[in-house]
Amino acid sequence: MEELIKVIILGIVEGITEFLPISSTGHLIVFTNLLNAEIARLGGTFEIFIQFGAVIAVLIFYFGDIRTQILTVHKDPVVQRLWRNIIIASIPLAITGFLFRDAIKEIFFNPLTIAIALIIGGIIFILIERNPKPTTPDQTLDTITLKQAAIIGVFQTIALIPGVSRSGITIIVGLLGGINRAVITQFTFYLAIPVLGGATLIDLILSLDELNGNDMLYLIIGAIVAGVVAWLSIRWLLTYISKNSFMVFGYYRKMAGIVILILLGANVL
Repeated sequence: MEELIKVIILGIVEGITEFLPISSTGHLIVFTNLLNAEIARLGGTFEIFIQFGAVIAVLIFYFGDIRTQILTVHKDPVVQRLWRNIIIASIPLAITGFLFRDAIKEIFFNPLTIAIALIIGGIIFILIERNPKPTTPDQTLDTITLKQAAIIGVFQTIALIPGVSRSGITIIVGLLGGINRAVITQFTFYLAIPVLGGATLIDLILSLDELNGNDMLYLIIGAIVAGVVAWLSIRWLLTYISKNSFMVFGYYRKMAGIVILILLGANVL
């Protein structure tokens, strides 16, 4: 029962942090360490798998739009352009993650890396928001160009390092490329469908020999909890970004990174 409670807590952490530009994987690794959760022995598989709940949250949140897109994709060039860009932006991360999965987990899945990445990302967010690039107010998802999608895809590979944040690096590159906050935020949600869905499937297949019956139960419960909370997080973030900048996330990242370094220094982590 104690381990189940820890899994639920971790699911809540994932749901809150997945779409905020503060690194869900980084937070999960730190909280798993702090809680001394037994699921940590899976070496990152739990942190990756429960992201599937966030994918389901996106599909539910945008169900109406996605259903329409599926029905019209064969004849609607706008929908075709959107999903072409999503696929293009997904490819670099998929290839890099598949080829270097084990090395990335072994080298970067640790609190020190997370703290450094959080602080650097926080500084970048603050600098960008203090000197914002001009954007076109009437931008929509389909106005993202193939070049912009490709650049986002290349830089998104950096998010394989915990603490960087997939949504964070996507938003940073989008803002620097002149895409407005609302559009690039929505693009990160759509991008989560192939990126997180594919990462979950691949990691699960490659980790099946390490899992037992309880592990699967914990993975499923964690994903369900993460999905419910992620749906609420998506709704909140879209409302927040319509009226505010990402500055608060920059400051949060810096503070979180410093706290992690203090915990490391105190041998708590």
